[in-house]
Parts: sequence; structure tokens; C-alpha cells
Amino acid sequence: MNTLLYLGLTVTLVAIVALSVWSGTQVKKGQKQAGMFVVAGVIMGTLVGGSSTVGTAQLAYNFGLSAWWFTLGAGIACVILALVYAKPLRRAGCPTLVGIIAKEYGPATGMLASVLSAVGTFINIISQLISATAVIAVVAPMLGTEMAVAISVVFMILYVIFGGTKGAGFVGIVKMALLYISVLACGVLALRLGKIGDLVKAVPKLSLFARGIGTDGGACFSLILGVVTTQTYAQAVLSAKSDAAGIRGALISAFLIPPIGIGGILVGLYMRANAALYPGLTAKTALTTFVTAHTHPLLAGVILGGLFVAVVGTGAGLALGISSVINNDICKGRKQRTKLWIVLVLAAAGCLSCGALGDTILQFAFMSMGLRGAVIFAPLLCALWLPGKVKAKYATAAVIAGPTAVLVFGLWKILPFDSLFAGIGIALLIMIIGLLQKKPTA
Repeated sequence: MNTLLYLGLTVTLVAIVALSVWSGTQVKKGQKQAGMFVVAGVIMGTLVGGSSTVGTAQLAYNFGLSAWWFTLGAGIACVILALVYAKPLRRAGCPTLVGIIAKEYGPATGMLASVLSAVGTFINIISQLISATAVIAVVAPMLGTEMAVAISVVFMILYVIFGGTKGAGFVGIVKMALLYISVLACGVLALRLGKIGDLVKAVPKLSLFARGIGTDGGACFSLILGVVTTQTYAQAVLSAKSDAAGIRGALISAFLIPPIGIGGILVGLYMRANAALYPGLTAKTALTTFVTAHTHPLLAGVILGGLFVAVVGTGAGLALGISSVINNDICKGRKQRTKLWIVLVLAAAGCLSCGALGDTILQFAFMSMGLRGAVIFAPLLCALWLPGKVKAKYATAAVIAGPTAVLVFGLWKILPFDSLFAGIGIALLIMIIGLLQKKPTA
């Protein structure tokens, strides 16, 4: 049985990695004309990773239906990206969100925004590494957490170096198709194995707001702000061959992403209701344990391989983005050093992924999205729709105050709602004050 599982896992890993390398060689340098399906592939290939699958099943195991907020919030965010942001972003004429901010408020504000946004992205890498260890823990339980993290880091590094992040749209479509079929099939199987009544009784409160409106509402808000203010998703729209292609690609993503969360939730509820049947089960491994226990070994290997590659691809893409910011905007180094920064960034994330952080996949994902939103949202909003109306010093203050408030109030936990609301509110207030001050004409 183990041999068949390893065979399915190996074939899947080799096939997807080969496809990634091949697609990377097919992408011409500087090519930016993408159709709507490639746009959707880029968005879903990065957005749907460990948090949408392993993390959703984990949170459902603990809290039930509120685990849907990552994929549901992602879907809502893609609708907003398509209908509100797509055309203004493309009209701005800048290849990056930071470029739009730098163009409007100056390079100093732009660099500050890029650094603080990179911190938020770094946190998301941690959630991807934790998700990757959940897959490895089932395939090779004899390995400790540190070794599982090290293996995940190595795979992410190789994925980047050998071109896995190039041609992300095409590879994203393939990975999404594999994950879509796998996770939804597991959800249907969980329904067949367990009575719906037993699944409902598995958690104390079956509600989208099981953790409270402030917490779960904040999670949804974090997803929306994180998606519309993250370069990866904006770049997908910017790379489209037309406004219509960018809009349709984002709408396709909005339609396809939320159902994946339902599959993960059903699995999490089933494993919670039948936890006594799985000695040593942890919430983090709810999905991967279900796959190995209830599917044919060969199919289990294919599903686990798809999950692992999805996590690796997401983490690698995030690491590449941070490394580019460090190399080009902070250190002003040569392009050849980007790969060195990738290694250092992933190594640092690996160190922080060990130990007691293993039960916080979606917590880190939501935190990451919220921090990125708190940095970029308010100044980007004014840069796109109120250009020339706010002085640079107010934008700089907003870029600093927003994430600072999120972290401070988040650590103190003195607010009855998610600290993201405080951070965004403070940043918007600063920009409003700046808007009321007349900006002198040149």
C-alpha cells in the first residue's frame, strides 16, 4: 500500500515540476499578454495553496463553518478586484502597486510601502511551510517537524531556481484542476461516510461566525484587502491582453475558489466527528490523514502530491516577490543576488515555522493578508481615485500607522473586533486629513 502511495506521489511531483520547468522555457522575457484563463490561473495558482486546503480543513476541525472565510473571502475579493480595481490599475500605467504609490507620493514612500508589505508576505510563507509539513507528516511520519520544514524549504528553493514560478498561469490552471477535483471529491466522500447530522454535531456552533463576528468578519475583511493590495494578483490583471480579459479572469477565479473551501470543511467536520478512529490525529493533518485513510493508495499519492506542489508553488512565488523587493528596492543589488535572498528568506521562514506554530495555518494567512492591506490600501485608494490631492507626508504616515496599529492592537487584544479594522481606520483617517489639506500646485 505504501509503495502505491509513494508511486502516485512521485509521478505527480515529477509531472508537475516538469510542466513548470517546460512552461517557464516557453514564456518569453517581458511577455505580458495573457488571456482570461491564464489570468485566472495566475490568481488561483497562488491564492489557492495550503491555507485554502490543509488550513481550511484544520480550522473546520476546530471551529466548523467559519473555516470557509478564507476561500469565500478570496472569492469576494476577486469580484472586487475585477469590478472595482481592474480598469483603474491598468490605466495607472505602472507595472506594480508600489510603483503606483511611488509615482504619486515619491520613491521614499514607495520603498517604505514595499518593505512593510514584504513583511506581511513573509508571514504568509510561514503558513505555507506549516501546510507543507502536514503533507510530509502523513507521507513520512518518522520525520520530525524540523526535517519536514527543511525538505519543504529545499523544494521551494528548487522550484524557483528551475523556473517553477515562470509561466505560472498555465501551471496554475493544471494545479487548480488537480486540487479542485481532489478536495471536492474528498468532501463528497466525507458526506458519504458520515451522516450530515453527525457532522453538524461535531462542533459546538455551526456558523460562519462561530468565532465571533469581530474575528470572522475581520478574517473576511483581511482576505479582501490582502488580495486587492497584493502585487501577485494585481500583476495577473495587469498582464492581461485587454481590460475584458483581466476582468473575466478575476471573475472566473471568484467563481471557482469558494467551492474548494466547502470540500475542506466537510473533511474537517468528518474527522472531528470521528476523531476517536484516528489515534494521534491533529487538526493540522485532518485533510491529509483523511486522504490516506479513505482513498486508494495510488490516488492518495496523487492527491498528496498535488497538495504539496500547490503549497510549494505558493510559497516559492511569495519568496521570489520578497527577494525581488530586497534586492532591487532595499539593497539595490545585482539581479544575480535575488536567488541568494530567496534562500535566506525561506531559511528564516523555516526557522519560524518550527515548534508551537503548527496549529495556526489560517491565523498566519489572515494576519498576512491584513498587514498587506493595512500598508497599501489607503494610499493606493487615493492614488487611483484622488491623484494629486494628498501630500506625500500623509501617505507615508498612513503606510506606517496602519500596520503598526494592526500589530499593537492585535497583540494587546483590547478591542472587541479584529485589529485590522483599527489599522485601516487609522490609515484612512490620516489620508482624509491629508485630503482636507490643500496640496500646493507645482
